[in-house]
Amino acid sequence: MATFRALAALFFGAGLVLPAAAADFSDPTWPCIQRKVERLSPGLMWPAPLEEVTLAPEVESAVEDLVARLALRRTEVEDLQPIVSDFTRENGADPALLGEVFSRVFTRMARTRSAIIKGIEDYSLQQIALAEKIDAARTEMTALMQADAPDFDKVDALEEQVDWDERIFIDRQRSLTYVCETPVLLEKRLYAIAQLLQDAQG
Repeated sequence: MATFRALAALFFGAGLVLPAAAADFSDPTWPCIQRKVERLSPGLMWPAPLEEVTLAPEVESAVEDLVARLALRRTEVEDLQPIVSDFTRENGADPALLGEVFSRVFTRMARTRSAIIKGIEDYSLQQIALAEKIDAARTEMTALMQADAPDFDKVDALEEQVDWDERIFIDRQRSLTYVCETPVLLEKRLYAIAQLLQDAQG
C-alpha cells in the first residue's frame, strides 16, 4: 500500500501540471499549460481490483448518500474524514464495500471532468474564431483607410466592434487559468478520496 501511494503521489504531483514551456500547442482545442489527460484510470488511484458488490437496500442508500457527499466539490477534502467515519461506523469497513464507494465516486467525477474538458475545447475554438474575426476586421480597416476615399463611418463601426471583441477575448483569457485548473483539481480530489477510503478499511 505504501509503495502504491508513493508512486501515485509522484504521478499526481509531477505528471499532471507541467510548466508552460512543456505545453503542446499543436492541439488548437487545448489552450491550457496543464497536460491534457482525456481519461482517468481508477487503477492509478485504487490498489486493488474494483469488484461489483450486491448491497442490501439500506446499505445501497447509505452508499449513494456517501458518494454524493464525497463528490460534492464545495465540501473541502479535510471535512470528508468524519463523513467517511460515520459511514464505516454504521455500515462496516469492508474493502469491497469501500471499493464500491470509490468506484461510484470515480464514475461520477470522471463524467463531470469529461464534460469540463469538452467545455474547455469548445472554449478554445471560440477564442480562435474570435481572434480570426478581430484579425479580419483589422485587415478590412487597413484596406478601407488605404482607399482613395475612405469610408470613415464604416471604419469607425469596425473599430468599435474590434474594441468590443478584444475586450471579450481578454476577459475570457483571464478566466482561462481557473478553467484549466478545474480538471486537475478534480483529479487531486479523487486521489485524496481514494486515500481516505483506503485508510478507513478494516
